[in-house]
Amino acid sequence: MKNRSDRRPRVLYLAFYFPPSRASGVYRARATANHLVEKGWDVTVCASPLDFLYKRIGSVDEGLSETVDPRIQVERPSLNQYTWQQDLREFSWLRRSFPLMAKRVYQFSQTKLFPERYSSWAWASVVRALKLHSKKRFDVVVATGNPFASFGAAWLFNRLTGVPYVMDYRDSWTLDLFHDEPAFPKGHIAWAWEKRMLGKASASVFVNEALRGWHAERYPEVADRMMVVPNGWDADVIPAAPEPAEEVPAAAGAEAPATEQPSANGQRPLKFAYLGTLTVKQPVEEMAEAFKIARRHPDLADAELQIHGHLGFFKNSPATLKKKLGLDDEAAENGAEDTGLRYCGPVSKTEVGKVYEDADVLVFLAGGGKYVTSGKIFEYMAFGHPIVSVHAPGIAAQDVLDGYPLWFNANSLDVDELAASMVAAGKAARDLTPEQREIARSHADMYQRDAVLKPFEERLRTIVGREDRSEDPSEHRSAG
Repeated sequence: MKNRSDRRPRVLYLAFYFPPSRASGVYRARATANHLVEKGWDVTVCASPLDFLYKRIGSVDEGLSETVDPRIQVERPSLNQYTWQQDLREFSWLRRSFPLMAKRVYQFSQTKLFPERYSSWAWASVVRALKLHSKKRFDVVVATGNPFASFGAAWLFNRLTGVPYVMDYRDSWTLDLFHDEPAFPKGHIAWAWEKRMLGKASASVFVNEALRGWHAERYPEVADRMMVVPNGWDADVIPAAPEPAEEVPAAAGAEAPATEQPSANGQRPLKFAYLGTLTVKQPVEEMAEAFKIARRHPDLADAELQIHGHLGFFKNSPATLKKKLGLDDEAAENGAEDTGLRYCGPVSKTEVGKVYEDADVLVFLAGGGKYVTSGKIFEYMAFGHPIVSVHAPGIAAQDVLDGYPLWFNANSLDVDELAASMVAAGKAARDLTPEQREIARSHADMYQRDAVLKPFEERLRTIVGREDRSEDPSEHRSAG
C-alpha cells in the first residue's frame, strides 16, 4: 500500500464556471486546473451542469473544452434553476401545485441560509465530494468565486472532513467593483458568511493588491493568510506573437493586396482592435465617440476599430450594445456617418492570436473602478503592440500596465482626451521597430500564466505538507 506522501496530492477544485463556459474568469479556472495537473496533482473539478450553460444562459465555447487537460476529472453537480425557469412545464411538482409555498421556501434559503441563487449547486457539490472523498481522500479544496457559494461549499466540506481549503477571489463578493462601495448593507447575512469562511480558510487569494488590501482592512485577523495571484496570459491558447516576416519586394507592375491599399494620406489605414466580451459595464459609448473624433486626424484617416468577441454574456445583450456602438439597424436606416467601427463577431480560440497579430493598436476597454484588473490586458501586452486605455482613471489594471513602454493612457473618460491618446497610439504604431516591440513584449513575460501560478501551487503544497515531486530527479542529474 502506498504511503500518503508517495501518492499524488489530491485537490478538489470548486469552479462553477469551467469550460465549455465562456464566462468572465473561466480562463483562470482552466489554467489553474491545468497547471496543478502538470505539477503532479490529482485534480477533480466540480463545475456547472451543462444544461444550465446551454439552455439557460447560452454562453459556451466548446473549443475551450479541448484545452482542458484530459487527466482532470470534471463533475457536474445539480443546480436548482428556480430563478431561471420561465416555462411552466419545467416547474417542479411543488412549484406547480403550491407556487406561493415554493417561493417562500426559495426566499428562505436566500435570506436565512446562503444569499446566492447558486447555493443549491454548492450543497450538491459537497454531497458529490463526500462520496468521492470516501473512496479516495482529498488533501485540499480550492474554491473560486464567483459564484461565492463555492466558498460556502469549501467551508462545509472542511467542517465535515477537516480537509483544508483555499478561497480564490477571482471577483469580489462584498465589494461592488463598479461603484467602489460595499455590495451589501450593514448586517446582511453575506458579511457573517464571509467572516466565517475566511476565518477557517488556510489561505485566501486575490487578483490584485487593491482587493487584497480592502479585505485585509476588514478582516485583519486573517490578513496574514491573504496573498495576491494576478491573472495572466496563456501560452497554449494565446501564443506569443511571431517574429515579423521579412518583406519581399513586389514584382514590377504587381498590385498591392487589398488590405494594403493606401488611405487619403497615402499610408495604409491603421487597424485598431478590441478583443473580448463587450458589456454594458464598460464605457462603450465613450470609446465609440472618441474613435469617431480621432478619425478626423490625418494620421487616422480611414482607420478602423474592429470589435472581436461576444456582445454580452446573455441572449438579449447584443441589441443593447449595438445601439451603444451606433451599429444598430436604426442608425443604419437614418444614414449615420461611417465611424470606422466594425463588429467582427466571436473569435475561435485558434484565431485569437491572428486577431492580435493583425492589429496595429489594441484598445483596452474596461469598466469599474480602482479594484478592477481585466484579464485581457495580460494578453494584450504579450503581443507588444501599442495599447490605448479606455477606462476610468486609477483602476488596478494600471499597476499591471505601469512599465509597458507602448501604453497610451488619457487617464480620463473625456472623449477629446481619449481621441488624442488614440492618435498618439496610431503614430507610435506607424513608427514601431522590432526592437521596441520586443522590449514591450518582455514586460508581459512576468505575467505568463505558469509564472504567476507558481507561488500559488507552492502555497498549496505547504498547506498539505507535500514537497514538489512533479519533476524527474534524473533531469537534474543529467543537467550537469
